[in-house]
Amino acid sequence: MTSALAGDFDYDTHGTGYAVQRRPDPRIAAWVHAALGSARTVLNVGAGAGSYEPADRYVVAVEPSAAMRAQRPPHVVPALDGRAEELPFDDGAFDAAMATVTVHQWADTAKGLAELRRVARGPVVVLTFDGDALDRFWLAEYVPELIAAERRRYPAIDLIAAAIGTTCEVHEVPIPIDCVDGVTEAYYARPERFLDDEVRAAQSAWGFVDDAATARFAARLRADLAGGAWDERFGQLRTQPEFVGSLRLLVGTP
Repeated sequence: MTSALAGDFDYDTHGTGYAVQRRPDPRIAAWVHAALGSARTVLNVGAGAGSYEPADRYVVAVEPSAAMRAQRPPHVVPALDGRAEELPFDDGAFDAAMATVTVHQWADTAKGLAELRRVARGPVVVLTFDGDALDRFWLAEYVPELIAAERRRYPAIDLIAAAIGTTCEVHEVPIPIDCVDGVTEAYYARPERFLDDEVRAAQSAWGFVDDAATARFAARLRADLAGGAWDERFGQLRTQPEFVGSLRLLVGTP
């Protein structure tokens, strides 16, 4: 029996490396945890392998992919099988709700965001990417197909903000040079990492780029790194402590 996907990417088939490549970065985690404020009970929706869940609060996790649920480490709570659009909880059941790098995967973003707001008495915290800022990253020049695909996937920041609170703060979150969460922008200063198949496999964006475009990208990047062209243009990034790209933290309050 084949089940329908919860979103636009098949994590049951392609999500097996996420727990290794997509570890929570402590500096990004600090932003998320601060945004939760004094909340003691937290619902994490699209919880994946448990990245960015606070360890000092009561957490309920919801995740539709069996492969992602299976990668959750022993020290975090098991995740319930469920989708953002149909949360099985009462109104205001939690002090806060969170969703980290997941809203672009939901089948019905507006409904999922409305559900987050419904079940949270306090803040709704969303970590996502701003499609309008993706071209800040040098990858936009090397593989425009990936940037175009990502821009189509990410919900507009204004749409998210309006859905999760009467008021909403939007923060640009800087990515540290040694970021351990392997999102694409994590490697702004480490371009060689994009030549690793396992790195790309843990970035769902590459699932929307055809093999020919990926091969062209890898060949060009490999040649530019070997010949020095990448460093001539972008070498200053290798010592830049942070990169302010498209990562955004939204904090909506009732």
